[in-house]
Amino acid sequence: MAEEWRPEGFGAIAALGVFIVASIWLGALAQRAVSKGSFLQGYFLGNRGLGAWALALTATVQSGGTFMGFPSLVYSYGWVVALWIASYMVVPITGFGVLAKRFSQLSRRTGAITVPDLFRERFNSPAVGLVSSLLIMFFMCFMMVAQFKAGASVIKVAWPQEATPTLTATGGDIDWLFYLGLAVFTVTVVSYTMIGGFLAAVWTDLFQSVMMFIGVAFLLGLALWRLGGLDEASLRAVENTGPGFAQAPGFSPDGREFLTPGLALSFFFVWSFGGMGSPATLVRLMACKDTQTIRRSVFLLAAYNMMIYLPLIMICVAARAVFPDVEKSDEIIPRMALWTTQDLWGGSLLAGLVLAAPFGAVMATVSSYLVVIASGLVRDVYQRFFHHDAGQREIQYLTYATMAAVGLVAVLANLRPVAYLQAIVVFCGSSGAAAFVVPAVMAAFWRRATAAGALAAMLAGSGVALILLIVGSQMEDPLVGPATSFRSYYLFGLEPIVWGLLASLLAGVLVSLCTTPPDPKLVSRLFDVEDFNTPEKTPSPTLAS
Repeated sequence: MAEEWRPEGFGAIAALGVFIVASIWLGALAQRAVSKGSFLQGYFLGNRGLGAWALALTATVQSGGTFMGFPSLVYSYGWVVALWIASYMVVPITGFGVLAKRFSQLSRRTGAITVPDLFRERFNSPAVGLVSSLLIMFFMCFMMVAQFKAGASVIKVAWPQEATPTLTATGGDIDWLFYLGLAVFTVTVVSYTMIGGFLAAVWTDLFQSVMMFIGVAFLLGLALWRLGGLDEASLRAVENTGPGFAQAPGFSPDGREFLTPGLALSFFFVWSFGGMGSPATLVRLMACKDTQTIRRSVFLLAAYNMMIYLPLIMICVAARAVFPDVEKSDEIIPRMALWTTQDLWGGSLLAGLVLAAPFGAVMATVSSYLVVIASGLVRDVYQRFFHHDAGQREIQYLTYATMAAVGLVAVLANLRPVAYLQAIVVFCGSSGAAAFVVPAVMAAFWRRATAAGALAAMLAGSGVALILLIVGSQMEDPLVGPATSFRSYYLFGLEPIVWGLLASLLAGVLVSLCTTPPDPKLVSRLFDVEDFNTPEKTPSPTLAS
């Protein structure tokens, strides 16, 4: 097991501190923009003004999984993980190209502010809105727990060596550095999101996306320079592991097959449809400015994804050449940032600038999810079902309280942190897609789709995904896929998203065809107007009542 070490000097922590201050400042600027309009539309949807760069670089779904979980898999199993992530390159085409224009149209014609709002008004059904809201919050809470762990881990790894004894001398087995990082991360991300809402999440996402690109490019250059090129890094990595590191189904000392043919096929569904069904992405599609913005965003996001994921694969292959055996492989990117800069002038500060990439990715994800969860609880549950006439000030205070409560729950869940971050990311992405892709496509394009059909599609897709997770977690390790106890059952060797999407499609279509068609006037209002910039309907909590 490799010895754990941290940088000398406070440069890395100082750089992260500057990054944190900048994020809070952007949150304050966003608050000024939000205050120009109504609280609901400004705080939860940014007054529907996202341009191409903001839409593309804030819907990238980069997260703790991108910089912590995904690199852990590359480090552990080798080059085959490039095939595992390959379909992520087409996420812009599936997510933006298929749904963006219609979702933006529907949100304007219905006055919808949240994704459950849109489902509720499209199908004229409070039940569809409530179920979609509960499912969104359920899956996102899983993701939130993993993201808080990732943010805390970055601060822990960056903490200087000379400051460590004061924190750990009397700590026993308690990982005080992790809990310090957890506290700093929680206060930061909850604060700036609470201040500026949706726009704070968008603007800080944009800033953090730029930092991610700079950090990844800088780290790739340093890693290959240190090792003498990619060929040399690959050869040394294979020497430290075995030929399986450069072959399918991936390296494993215990005979595990990480990526079988069935799973390789399945992950083209996981990432492409996962991006398409992500509530955090859907709400950004609802907030885009116009059709031209969508077209530009498709190209920008496709290029950005390639410039993030392909370099990360090479960096992690290089990491296996440098660190033959790291026990906590989720920390491999922070460790590479520290190693590549350790003897450079101002190396600690440079390491902090590189570490801003994973830290920014996690903050971006958490801020987006905080807005979606808060809007779900306050707008889609409290205002819809308990207090229709709630004023803006009441909604505002409840939103703040909800964000603080969600942050506290995530902290409590990480008192015993999850061991396998990427497994949770994959579960949430594939289960969310199984629940929402079919209903979203039905809502956008099928005039005959009914409320009962949409409800059946959501429940069938999410139900199959959850059942396969429960079954898989109770079975003996099949030596297929990642080495984790948090795993689903791969029925016929396929990832659960395949079965979830199939069940959702069958349930949605069959139930819609067997139930009363929707009101022709409602369908005509939502489908027969061609202009993208349809005058927006005033949002109301009782539209579907």
